[in-house]
Amino acid sequence: MLTLTENASTIVKTLTGQTPEEDAGLRISSSNPQNTSFAAAVAPEPEPADQVVEVSGARLFLEPGAAVALDDKILDAQVDASGSVSFAIGALS
Repeated sequence: MLTLTENASTIVKTLTGQTPEEDAGLRISSSNPQNTSFAAAVAPEPEPADQVVEVSGARLFLEPGAAVALDDKILDAQVDASGSVSFAIGALS
């Protein structure tokens, strides 16, 4: 299962906390058939086939292809000086 760094968990909670929906989460979807490119967006709820991952209060909704591709990965996140968020996916060590 995809794991999150503490920083990623905090950023996901901050992003989803800005929406009025209590069950909001960060939805990660695969944008190509090889599942090597991903898109992330705040969603009010998971799609029916999404895998839901909750880590320290952070909710992720993983589209089926993304769930398989990210099963043994770790998600990290950073916020730059202008407030832009960037995510990075790495291998579990």
